[in-house]
Amino acid sequence: MFFMDRCDAGRQLAARLGHLKGAEAVVLGLPRGGVPVAAEVAEALGAPLDVCLVQKLGVPFQPELGMGAIGEGGVRVVNDDVVRAARITPEELAGVEAREREAARSRLP
Repeated sequence: MFFMDRCDAGRQLAARLGHLKGAEAVVLGLPRGGVPVAAEVAEALGAPLDVCLVQKLGVPFQPELGMGAIGEGGVRVVNDDVVRAARITPEELAGVEAREREAARSRLP
């Protein structure tokens, strides 16, 4: 699939999720790009939109490569395939997570 922009991506996704219209659903958007997509989906489905703040967990030697993410309420999602392929130790993962949690806390008002 090709998208003209994020709003177009949201409209195309909404078309595929049309069967959920009227269902009790909440659409979550992730900042830095996902919110415009989620807004289109929420509008098309007639569902409420909320934003979930997340912080990427980058591989230590290649920070742009995400190996997971942390979110509000202590949520943590890890891509085990990336962690395994990059040979990230549990200690390295914990260190990255601690740094990113502190960075996220420092940005709060």
